[in-house]
Amino acid sequence: MDALFVFLIFGTFMLILFSGFPVAFVLGGVGVLFAALGSVLEPLEIAEVAELRMIGFVSNRVFDTLSSYSLIPMSMFIFMGYMLDRSGIAERLILAMRRVLGPAPGGLAIAVVLIGVVLAASTGIIGASVVLLATIALPTMVQSGYARWLSAGTVGATGCLGILVPPSIMLVVMGDQLRIPVGDLFMGAILPGLLLAGCFIVFLLGYALLRPAEMPAMDRTEETGSLWELLRDMAGALLAPLLLVIAVLGSILAGIASPTEASGIGAAGATLLAFSARRLSWHDLRQVCYQTGRTVAFLYALIFGASCFSVVLRGYGGDEVIENALYALPFSPEGVLALVILVVFLLGFFLDWMEIVLIVAPLVMPILTGFGFEPVWVAILIALCLQTSFLTPPVGMALFYIRNATRDISMVEIYKGAMPFVALQVLTLVLVALFPSLALWMLK
Repeated sequence: MDALFVFLIFGTFMLILFSGFPVAFVLGGVGVLFAALGSVLEPLEIAEVAELRMIGFVSNRVFDTLSSYSLIPMSMFIFMGYMLDRSGIAERLILAMRRVLGPAPGGLAIAVVLIGVVLAASTGIIGASVVLLATIALPTMVQSGYARWLSAGTVGATGCLGILVPPSIMLVVMGDQLRIPVGDLFMGAILPGLLLAGCFIVFLLGYALLRPAEMPAMDRTEETGSLWELLRDMAGALLAPLLLVIAVLGSILAGIASPTEASGIGAAGATLLAFSARRLSWHDLRQVCYQTGRTVAFLYALIFGASCFSVVLRGYGGDEVIENALYALPFSPEGVLALVILVVFLLGFFLDWMEIVLIVAPLVMPILTGFGFEPVWVAILIALCLQTSFLTPPVGMALFYIRNATRDISMVEIYKGAMPFVALQVLTLVLVALFPSLALWMLK
């Protein structure tokens, strides 16, 4: 009977979610609904049920969340991302790398990936990165003769690197929910994130060599200046964001600062960069603060809604149902892990990463760590799975960001362009699963 109620809770959540209501309200509303139902069923003693008074526990968790020291970096990194978006760093990087790499086979696409890595390591805001690249780099690629579908796929996949490459907002939330130090997650994600970007570059270079007509090299006569001057311009464009990345991530990895302290350094550094570039007015500062506040409020609303949902789910014995179901499977621990990763991958087709991190991950993580798996490694595998959720239909948000940023490319072309990069993400996931040291080498 408990399993039936757990199934009904998840089924109701999925049904209402597709009705178009905001996810935070759906999570909280379903929690309250089944808590009220539990209050009615509790006298019947037909199953383990939650009660309406359990919702009162959520208020305590709300205050705990608002005062959570581990979630402070989320706000600061979001501010840093929006401020860097105002600073014009991305535009200068694209112009410089276009001049240097454009004449090489697939050079423009490779330049976009490299810029995406820099943006990921300095912003971590997926929407801003994808829209920025779709607005600036995508038209240049199409005008240079690149295949439209491949250009869209490159921009979408590259813009999503920020969900994995530190400082990642997802890793901050995951660390808070799974009780794993954020610094450990940052260290564990560096090499897998760079490996994923490397897979993108190898694929684009190979495709450019096999199909040069779809990724033509730029004419060198279009660019002026010697190679030394071009390299100097690119180094100048890279200097500021690299110094910021070193200040933020370097201080964390060296143990000089905690993620919370480093996020403050990043926010201050991004503000100085925008000011030095003369791109920071009072209006810009107000807009950045407003965008940061709105984004943080949305994320906290999701956390509150998920807290209500989780409390009620556990009141119905949901954690025990899932634990018993996984332990009852006729698989080895590695088989159970593979099944969980597969389920998370499939859920990414329908749910955003936030719902999966807040609801699914806390339920399965104790079971997987109980099998003896390293928590950081499991968390990175889940993060790699969630990386694909931005590119997989029907709710791949990066696909819609691209569509909204440019109306010249159809959704069919955007979907077609995303598929090779989803396959590369799965390949990276398999490599990290087979070689855990890729995620754990910096922790040893």
